[in-house]
Amino acid sequence: MTTMSSFFSWVAQRGWRHLVAIVMCVFAIFPLLYVVSASFASSGTLTASNQLFASFTFDNYVDLLSDPDRPYLTWWFNTLIIAASAATIALLFGSLAAYAFSRLRFRGRRIGLGALVLTQLFPQFLGVVAIFLLVRTLGDAVPALGLNTHTGLIAVYLGGALGINTYLMYGYFNTVPREIDEAAKIDGASHVRTFFTIILPLVAPILVIVWMITYIAVAGDYVIASAILSDPNMQTATVGLFTLINTFRSDNWGAFSAGAILSALPVVLMFLYGQKYIIGGLSAGSVK
Repeated sequence: MTTMSSFFSWVAQRGWRHLVAIVMCVFAIFPLLYVVSASFASSGTLTASNQLFASFTFDNYVDLLSDPDRPYLTWWFNTLIIAASAATIALLFGSLAAYAFSRLRFRGRRIGLGALVLTQLFPQFLGVVAIFLLVRTLGDAVPALGLNTHTGLIAVYLGGALGINTYLMYGYFNTVPREIDEAAKIDGASHVRTFFTIILPLVAPILVIVWMITYIAVAGDYVIASAILSDPNMQTATVGLFTLINTFRSDNWGAFSAGAILSALPVVLMFLYGQKYIIGGLSAGSVK
């Protein structure tokens, strides 16, 4: 009787947390297992993939990588270049802006911070038509920033990423003691040297997090990328893979799942490499 009461007491106090954690893990992992199973299924339809790992073959991967009509490797490298470039440039500009808002005092500072927050209330896909017309017109004057160019698409992504990235890093920069800046200033260091040699190493966790968030957002975008890029050799993996499944009854879902798995590999590797920075960034607000 005592054992049963102790068990129910444990369930009421702590055990329910384990139950909730197990349910959430199953809820999160099942879609991933389904996609992995579909990528190895012998049939390319969704209905044939309902039984997880009922068949196992690499035909979907071979067909995807060897079919000349769908240059997946080109799409994959395009995604890597566009997402990495946009994330790196947005991180550099965003960190500079966050440092200015956090450390410098200038007229319009509060209004600028408010404007950054206000711009994030409207997602980019609401202005797809305006973005398309703007890029097309800009391409007439500067062809490198026009339609079907990676630089034009990167410029569009920068406009959407700078606001939220700056605001995220601004809060983290505020956790760094200002006495560090004052000590560097006494030693004769300029703002540029203080920023690159002292502040950036201290805020490395948020830099990694912001870079990864931006990379994932850019790599997974379809709406804007499909509006800017129409040339199959210039498209990203998200846009290119969508052409395989124009209809729900398509038999290319196996190849689509294989492409999705391959596209997710860089993100998984980045998470594994930057895990310590992610944990540090998430807990820094409660520790510092």
